[in-house]
Amino acid sequence: MNTIPKKIIRQILILVGLAILAFLIVRELLPYLSGVLGAITLYVLLKGPMAKLVKKGWNESLAASLLMILSFIGILLPILGITLMMSNKIQHAVNNSEKLMNALQGQIQTLEEKVGYDIYKDLDISSATHWVSENIQTLIGNTFNLFIAISIMYFLLYFMLIKPAALRTSLYTYVPFNKKHLKILIHESAKMVRSNALGIPIVAVAQGIVALIGFIIFGIENPLFWFVIVIIGSMIPFVGTLVGILPVFLIALASGDSFAAWGILLYGFIIVGSTDNIIRLYVLKRMDDVHPLITLIGVIIGIPLFGFIGLIFGPIFLSLFFIVAKMYKMEYVTNPDED
Repeated sequence: MNTIPKKIIRQILILVGLAILAFLIVRELLPYLSGVLGAITLYVLLKGPMAKLVKKGWNESLAASLLMILSFIGILLPILGITLMMSNKIQHAVNNSEKLMNALQGQIQTLEEKVGYDIYKDLDISSATHWVSENIQTLIGNTFNLFIAISIMYFLLYFMLIKPAALRTSLYTYVPFNKKHLKILIHESAKMVRSNALGIPIVAVAQGIVALIGFIIFGIENPLFWFVIVIIGSMIPFVGTLVGILPVFLIALASGDSFAAWGILLYGFIIVGSTDNIIRLYVLKRMDDVHPLITLIGVIIGIPLFGFIGLIFGPIFLSLFFIVAKMYKMEYVTNPDED
């Protein structure tokens, strides 16, 4: 009777033990995974400026500290400010959503009389209000976890910036790809990170500015809040800026300001909609364009995992998965005997 060699049994036991430990580690660190992705993202964006500062004679620690401070002021403070503003505004909107729906009922009934069709019969106000209350807060995320993730992110980023050689050595040692495929992995990951972390937000902010001009022209209340909503909508494929324009239209219509309502709706479709393709073509053609489905699925995955910042980290996380899968195929399927 054939027996399993003791060496293979020991190897299986070690692999099972590693799998259990990896599961426990990932489970506990999952709420703070955004910190790891944030460190990778900022490292890709800051390694160029870091190299230039060091080349000019700056102390590595001083250069890294300066870049981290600038990134906090230029990136994280606006994100934190937007998160706090949205938290207050969304809570206010949730508290008053039933009043808004009741106000809209009058407008819908007027429209029903004109078209001769009962539009309102299947509209459940309480259910809609409950759905908004339950789901919209997911976008804000957990504040305590956010601050821990930020601390982890900057802790990792500091050592990644001051010890890039040690980072490369660790990758070559522990990542199960040969150097050729690992270089491809690093290069493609960097392009993908730049596209998600720079290209998509730049397009979204540009669209938000165009929409903000319209909000100001038509006298929309809280234009800065809706400016942020348009930015968020622009980052979600197949949703787009309608997530900001349509609620503004409905609110203005419910308040009786028909001119502003129809004006901002037409402005959103014609001006904001047409500038989307122009801006997207101009910005993303200079970067590695990301397929809209990857962005959409990434957002769906990212928001429950990372909260508000999942709009960016979700697509990065999903893109990294596909890049690693591609490298695995190259390493072990297409060229399994390559050194």
